[in-house]
Amino acid sequence: MNWILRFLPEDTKQLLVLGQRIIASLDTPEERRAAVQYGIEMFADGRVEVSEWARFGSKLGVLRGPVGKAK
Repeated sequence: MNWILRFLPEDTKQLLVLGQRIIASLDTPEERRAAVQYGIEMFADGRVEVSEWARFGSKLGVLRGPVGKAK
């Protein structure tokens, strides 16, 4: 895939690298599929609620703590 990245604009390349790193941080294929599927569903209507971002971040392992509870 790295050879394909050379032909892409820099911003697209960076987004793909970010996506690869996030997906690589998930431990199992099931976790990866669940996170990707949730992301697709989350963006289906073109609008994302704050709680959906929190849930997505939690599935990706980049957000920790209780979802939906304000401090």
